[in-house]
Amino acid sequence: MRRTLALGLVTGALLAACETVPADSASVSAPRGPLFSDYQGTPEIMRRSGAPSDEARGTVFDDQNRNGTQDEDEPGVRGVKVSNGREVVLTGADGSYSLPARDDMAVFVIQPSGYQVPHNQNWVPQFAYQHKPSGSPKPLRYGGLPATGPLPSEINFPLIRTGTSDNYRCAILGDTQTYANQEIGYFRDSTVDDILDRPEAEHPACIVAVGDVMGDDLGLIPRMAEVIGTLRAPQWWIHGNHDLDFDADYDEDSADSWRRLWGPNYYAFEIGDVLFIALDNVVYPCTQEDVAYEAWPVKWFDEAQMARRFCTDDKNKRYNGRITTDQMAFVENLLALTDENKLVVYAHHIPFVTFFDQTAGAHQTDNVRELYALTEGREALSLSGHTHTTENFAPGDSFEGWEKMVGVESLPFRHIIAGAASGAWYNGDFDHHGVPMALQRMGAPRGWLSLDFDGATYKERYIGSNVGRERSMWVSVNTPIFRSWYTQIMAWRDTPRNRRDPVPPLSINDLPDVKILTPRDLSRGTFLTANIWDGSTETRAEVIIGERTITMERTQEAQGEAARIGAEWADPFAAQRQLSVARYALESRSGIERNQGWEAYKGNRFGPSTPQPQGSVADRNSHLWRARLPDDLPQGVHVARVRATDRHGRVTEDTTVLEVRDIQPPARFRNDVFEAVENGPPVR
Repeated sequence: MRRTLALGLVTGALLAACETVPADSASVSAPRGPLFSDYQGTPEIMRRSGAPSDEARGTVFDDQNRNGTQDEDEPGVRGVKVSNGREVVLTGADGSYSLPARDDMAVFVIQPSGYQVPHNQNWVPQFAYQHKPSGSPKPLRYGGLPATGPLPSEINFPLIRTGTSDNYRCAILGDTQTYANQEIGYFRDSTVDDILDRPEAEHPACIVAVGDVMGDDLGLIPRMAEVIGTLRAPQWWIHGNHDLDFDADYDEDSADSWRRLWGPNYYAFEIGDVLFIALDNVVYPCTQEDVAYEAWPVKWFDEAQMARRFCTDDKNKRYNGRITTDQMAFVENLLALTDENKLVVYAHHIPFVTFFDQTAGAHQTDNVRELYALTEGREALSLSGHTHTTENFAPGDSFEGWEKMVGVESLPFRHIIAGAASGAWYNGDFDHHGVPMALQRMGAPRGWLSLDFDGATYKERYIGSNVGRERSMWVSVNTPIFRSWYTQIMAWRDTPRNRRDPVPPLSINDLPDVKILTPRDLSRGTFLTANIWDGSTETRAEVIIGERTITMERTQEAQGEAARIGAEWADPFAAQRQLSVARYALESRSGIERNQGWEAYKGNRFGPSTPQPQGSVADRNSHLWRARLPDDLPQGVHVARVRATDRHGRVTEDTTVLEVRDIQPPARFRNDVFEAVENGPPVR
């Protein structure tokens, strides 16, 4: 009988973290009871002298009494996948495994369907052992990895059985990107509050944070994990370009502090009929290998190479999007041992491709075509973050720049960029929760992506944090006056600071009410717009005004075209809030310099100054629909109802009120009318 000190503590509480899917338009099917419970522990590490150092060995076992130790009557679990980050093996009948040792590796178990790995007190899964005999090659700002010495004689992985896991919800968190303790508070009071404020039956069974969980300060990882832990669901994190050890000299060391503080920088786990593969596709610092990637087709090799010259030409170290050779081998070996009927979900930080940065090399994944080849014939889904946009691409979608940058003409399966919990980096004015509004780069709110799984199928829905449970879009009006206002401010914004007036030419006070329209506005082209946050090419939208139903057109067809940019293609709802931010003017007599204006991005200062446009403006959009309002819309008040139908047949609506008047009425109090007559003596 094996007896060692148990490294995990048992709480004994079987608290369910599984979603009970609500009976609404966003549901999948009926819930089936608890999925994951509060099972705390760690892998069981055993050391004895004379153990072989060329193999990692151990057992995966059913921890029936939850003490983290394989007791005499606890069986091994057969057929479980275990990996060293390259090779993948299945456990034998007794749960045993062996893997070749590598000089720098994580040895980890791949949580099998129907089982659960233990977690720590914050619900961070504990499923891996880090092996780096000499530790990080130099002292790193956030501690790196200490020397681990020789391999343990055994690395044993405890599991417990779970309930059924066919139907559940995962919350996908894009770019929480908290640079400071203040911003962890913003995240807590927006995304975490939004999830917790929903009925318990709607809470997620798992959390997947798709990178840039932190904002360069890795020392905040413990607090961040504790805050997310209040959701009481396993939290699986993806390594992003703001989760790096920036003082590392080589890519193989750039996740060392992450590995110590959270866990492996790439791995996999299963829930039900889904295999989640977490990839680290951020190469830092990038090198000549990234510039001269050999698999680029000859026809666009030179252009792709030039787009990545920053890897060798820039004075400062830079990152690039690429899947390393070891990870590609890991995926190939993992898929070879995985049932072809399982849905494969790739979770990674840098998108495989993106609309917003469609011509940028660093912000897409160089060798994604190799991954597509490995995945051919399987149902798959890509989940990413990085761009601070929501982008929902259907199979077959295409945009200009993809082929030249990464060799992809059109997509083989669905790709979803999950938006950002931080929105546009916590920019903008405060909302009623005291959190910066931070509309994203294409105008969607900060928030989270809900994925409702039913076996190997899923339904996606992007949820804006604290903007209303049923809301799915912003509706506004693009008028000639709005386009003129937008163009003037953007021209000022694009002028070098040393050549422009410190005060913008216009503010939000200079823009008339865009929902009051004149016949002249209508004749010159006025569009009702709907920014449907997770809209895709399969989404259909229409606007109903009185007896008229007008089909709305998507401003981007995803048929290989470039991004359409400018006033005509902007989202007026978002742009009005992004182009005149009063938060710049915050000032006090406290004497604390860093409390004047506001800070973001590693302490960069903004203000105090007059209200300014923020850095991110929704000047292009892959999920904006519009309909030109009729020139003959009669004078008076009209109710316009926008109805959107997504690819799952779910319908959402938003209503706005429009007025048609001869002229724009005065916006301010009519002093001339009020003061034209004196308040005379009372009439008796």
